[in-house]
Amino acid sequence: MNIDTQRITKVLSSIGFNELNSLQEETLDHSKINDNLLILSQTGSGKTFAFLLPLFLRLDSNSSGIQALILAPSRELAIQIEGVFRAMKTNHKVLTCYGGHSIQVEKKSLNEAPSVLIGTPGRICDHLTRNTIDLSKVTQFVVDEYDKSLEFGFEEELKFIYQQFNSLKYTTLVSATEHKDFPSYFVFRNPAIVNHLSNSKDPAITYWHFPIRALNKFDRLFDLLCTFNGELTIVFCNFREATESVCSFLHEKGFESIIYHGGMEQDEREKALIKFRNGTFHTMICTDLGSRGLDIPEIQHVVHFQFPQNEEAFIHRNGRTARMTANGSSYLLVNKEEKTPDYINAKNAEYKIPTDKIPPKESPWITLYFSGGKKDKINKIDIVGFLGQKGGLAKDDIGLITVQDFSSYVAVKRKNVASLLEKIRSEKVKGKKLKMDIAK
Repeated sequence: MNIDTQRITKVLSSIGFNELNSLQEETLDHSKINDNLLILSQTGSGKTFAFLLPLFLRLDSNSSGIQALILAPSRELAIQIEGVFRAMKTNHKVLTCYGGHSIQVEKKSLNEAPSVLIGTPGRICDHLTRNTIDLSKVTQFVVDEYDKSLEFGFEEELKFIYQQFNSLKYTTLVSATEHKDFPSYFVFRNPAIVNHLSNSKDPAITYWHFPIRALNKFDRLFDLLCTFNGELTIVFCNFREATESVCSFLHEKGFESIIYHGGMEQDEREKALIKFRNGTFHTMICTDLGSRGLDIPEIQHVVHFQFPQNEEAFIHRNGRTARMTANGSSYLLVNKEEKTPDYINAKNAEYKIPTDKIPPKESPWITLYFSGGKKDKINKIDIVGFLGQKGGLAKDDIGLITVQDFSSYVAVKRKNVASLLEKIRSEKVKGKKLKMDIAK
């Protein structure tokens, strides 16, 4: 077994995979003989690991400075990429920089340059102008969802960043939709193309039409959501005002949901995702901001409360369900008086509400906030130990834990929360007195 095979086997074990899928194998094979790669594949196909694996294999353990730069158009996607890289347990330092995150914390972390830097274009440009990062030793450059980066108007930032490279050897562009225009300033000649779009057309998604009338659209949505029996669901709207209207209506009906859109502050968006991922809320109402960069494997249902504005948006919305080998369902609320977009299959089956009315189901989980995190030397093991020893919780009573720089969020069984808070509020975590309460 050669060294690369050993490293691949170790990384696969770390992230819980038994073997590479076809996309990852083909990407790895091409990366051995090509400097420029174009990866085209649907969301949920494993393409993040597909580009991270060859990137990792090229890193030099004896080299200092930033060796690889990965750009993503959104904070959420950047954080997701970091999560996959950390799960690989490579022993290489990785750092993610993005707007809404403390730039002072990032500057301090950059004092010791990471091997892999991940970030949004705007924040990377910010660091370049402050001279807090040096890209002169970067040999690998990846732009994830490069089509969206250009669509978001990041071209000037991409150009400025690209001009900082002195040692670039490998460029990889990644997308879930085919986009044939490349920036003129990129040296991207004769790229090897790994195109899995044709053989990954959402095979595990069941599509449904759900009939409505304009006057009963909100009520029909409520009826539909109640049939999902607490399974994770994303409801897509075209505008942030619509997400808030839908969420308010559902709340009045006793159905709890959480909103997610670009008008929210970054910390609010992060908390919304934490509470959705850990099961505190079963249903998230969002704009198309949530159609990219959210890697939540357990989403069973995608509901289009409003028609997507184009086919590309429809593809990306549906890509939130049926991740990897899972199954999922997509529902389009159809009013016969409205024109259905041409890209919608008119023959999709009609979804019928069961005869027995199903009441809203409350989540068994609730999220606790701790006012300490990574910078306080607190990790997940510390929190599990604290809740077990001081709070008397069994492991099954503790759900997903998210540890940030200066705060942590923990899902615990709702039935335990009142007695738990009484037990732990006066206690210290690793000798530190922290604020602990239900996350707002």
